[in-house]
Amino acid sequence: MDNVSLITLFVLSGFNETKDFQIVLFILTLLCYCFIVLVNVCLIVTIMLDKNLHEPMYILLCTFCMNGLYGTAGFYPKFLWDLLSPVHVISYSGCLVQALVMYSFACSDLSILAVMAYDRYVAICRPLEYHSVMSKQRVLKLACFSWLIPFCMMAINIYLTSRLKLCSPFIAKLFCVNWIIVKLACFPADTFVNNIVAYITIIIYIFHGVFIVWSYMFLIKTCMNSLENRAKFMQTCVPHLTSLLTFLSTLVFDVMNMRLGRTALPQNLQNVISIEFLVIPPIMNPLIYGFKLNKIRNRILGIAIRRKY
Repeated sequence: MDNVSLITLFVLSGFNETKDFQIVLFILTLLCYCFIVLVNVCLIVTIMLDKNLHEPMYILLCTFCMNGLYGTAGFYPKFLWDLLSPVHVISYSGCLVQALVMYSFACSDLSILAVMAYDRYVAICRPLEYHSVMSKQRVLKLACFSWLIPFCMMAINIYLTSRLKLCSPFIAKLFCVNWIIVKLACFPADTFVNNIVAYITIIIYIFHGVFIVWSYMFLIKTCMNSLENRAKFMQTCVPHLTSLLTFLSTLVFDVMNMRLGRTALPQNLQNVISIEFLVIPPIMNPLIYGFKLNKIRNRILGIAIRRKY
């Protein structure tokens, strides 16, 4: 069958440069992953157990942290296993699943940030309508769609990739990436549909970014005219903006590395750049929100003080 790949295993050649310090990397990565799980679970449990935090902004934050756990679970366990393994391979189906998790995680993050931006826009610019527009039921639906739609879109991309016949098993990264798998297709391969669907996906999420930028530009313009709105913006919007800038900067570095710097940069530097979005945002986001949002900070500090005494 011409449309079925004969390759059953992929070799992750990005590990070739890690052989001399695998144990050190394993310890650091394990500590990093444990910390990511700890801070995200802490925030999720705090929001779920405290009824005073069952508000749109905190529900979306809870979804944000859950998505962080989902994305990192698709990378860290396999990465830790590979650091201790003499052979760095992944099955064909496992590679497609990992690519699906990585892409849907990144797209879901952007979707959730877009919903957060809309939530802040309604809260500050249309405060009298806030509770009717951002009801708990609507927020839960938006949170579900923010994960379900990216997952379905990425599943379509991965399905189209699975139909290609591949002629090389070598992936020059630490994990599976859909566009690299497509590049491994035998020549001449009909990747026209793959490219069209990929570009449609990219355009959709570019519009997400444009919407977020527009929302915050409007918010900043509105908040400049009111001291009360300025205080609201500093309290609730600055964490969102920080999360957005952190996420976009790590993602842009990775995309630039994949598209422009694969041969110009040393493999170790490529490895660092490629995993930034799996390290920095999942750690920074719960810390930023935990310290910046008073209700969450006070709740966590209250629990800590009660346990101490």
